[in-house]
Amino acid sequence: MPRPLFCRRTALRSLAGAGAGGVLGLGSTACGPNDATREEPRRRFGAEWESHARTFMSWPALDSVWGEDLNAVRADIARVARAIGDYEPVVVMARAEQLAAAQRACGAQVEVIPLTVDDLWARDTVPVFVEEGGASGRVLGVDLNFSGWGGKQTHMHDARVGERLLAEYGIARTVAPLVAEGGSFETDGEGTLLVTESSVVNRNRNPGKSRDGIEAELKSSLGVSKVIWFQGVKGQDITDAHVDSIARFTAPGVVLVDQAFPGGPPDVWSRAADQARRVLREATDARGKGIEVIDLPQPDPYEITGSGDDFVSTYANFYVANDAVFMPRFGDAKADDRARGILRDHFPDREVVPVRIDAIASGGGGIHCSTHDQPGRPAE
Repeated sequence: MPRPLFCRRTALRSLAGAGAGGVLGLGSTACGPNDATREEPRRRFGAEWESHARTFMSWPALDSVWGEDLNAVRADIARVARAIGDYEPVVVMARAEQLAAAQRACGAQVEVIPLTVDDLWARDTVPVFVEEGGASGRVLGVDLNFSGWGGKQTHMHDARVGERLLAEYGIARTVAPLVAEGGSFETDGEGTLLVTESSVVNRNRNPGKSRDGIEAELKSSLGVSKVIWFQGVKGQDITDAHVDSIARFTAPGVVLVDQAFPGGPPDVWSRAADQARRVLREATDARGKGIEVIDLPQPDPYEITGSGDDFVSTYANFYVANDAVFMPRFGDAKADDRARGILRDHFPDREVVPVRIDAIASGGGGIHCSTHDQPGRPAE
């Protein structure tokens, strides 16, 4: 299957105008500055397995990105939205002229709203949600100044998704003093953050900033107290190796790590996962406790139903929703069942739901990349 012009694991080319809607007002706030005499409210970045008010997704809009694969990737997005909609509210953002088609594809149980987007990667374009004032405090959206992954893809409208979406839902917004994406971060909800250096300590996002400086900004913006850094991979995919396809918490102190299918030659991705595995085995979390590392093996590349050099065959890009976990079904029955069993072991109170996403995976992403959770209780 021909690959889209701009995949998440593809040769890096910039489009003219990629900087449109670029980074403005780094470090500013849209919810009013705090009184200088008042202590800054404490923030908390909750874990994905905590209760969600809803899941946000985006309807892919551009032929220039997906070409002849656009219909197939839209079908995958609709399939994911319908599956999650059985367990919690789902909101899909779509351009006004594509609204009706998106609603028909996603079904009546999914809410489709008019909000202009460019592509499907809601994990990266929607702000990271934190609770201000602790678990019982208000939800705050931390806008990470989406820049098209460092100017690699057109993002004129995706750059403004954070501002527009938060205004639509009346959620307070603050703008982080750095450039990043939601897929850059993984948390245990207890103050520990996993990050790849390649996706944040990178001159295409944060020129002139040191890792220590960025770590301080992450702690302040997200309310975390311990950052565990992985090396990652620069320049080999559009995200510069987001952590959410490498290592994922299933509980405080427990991390699933992507493992390449045995027998293949090592590559930059398997080496990145191996490096993350070594770091985790020697690390402690925000509580000062060691971390249990569990391998999450990939499928046999000769058994998967998808295709393309950019196909992302990691099971680590799963999504935890209310009462369910959504994982990719790649077509290697043995590997799919094994991954489902591992996820069942770690989320015993949730249904583990496999979903076919061959078009999304061929574009270099997964279920987690295409979803973004808002903490809170679903409306009755």
